[in-house]
Amino acid sequence: QVQLVESGGGLVQAGGSLRLSCAASGRTFSSNAMGWFRQAPGKERQFVAAIRWSGGNTYYADSVKSRFTISRDNAKNTVYLQMNSLKPEDTAVYYCAAATYYYLDPTSTRAYDYWGQGTQVTVSS
Repeated sequence: QVQLVESGGGLVQAGGSLRLSCAASGRTFSSNAMGWFRQAPGKERQFVAAIRWSGGNTYYADSVKSRFTISRDNAKNTVYLQMNSLKPEDTAVYYCAAATYYYLDPTSTRAYDYWGQGTQVTVSS
């Protein structure tokens, strides 16, 4: 079993920054990829960013490219999402996810076996 715990959400003004963290733990943690998704009220969960654990390849949704950066700390089993130039439309609950097996498309929710509980990000205008 893998546990994912997100932190770092909060309320920020438009143009501000936040950094989300996702700490992974479990008896044996082995992940092929880690991803961030978000879900706004009344909307489907959408892909934000992902990173391959080995090799470090990164993937971004067009809406966050050049504003968000995903990174990882292998030693700490932790993934980060640095969010800059935040906009009101970034408001959502942000979820961390872990893919324990290789899946061709890391932007799909189907790639992920484990999910965190979510952290709220609210951007005021």
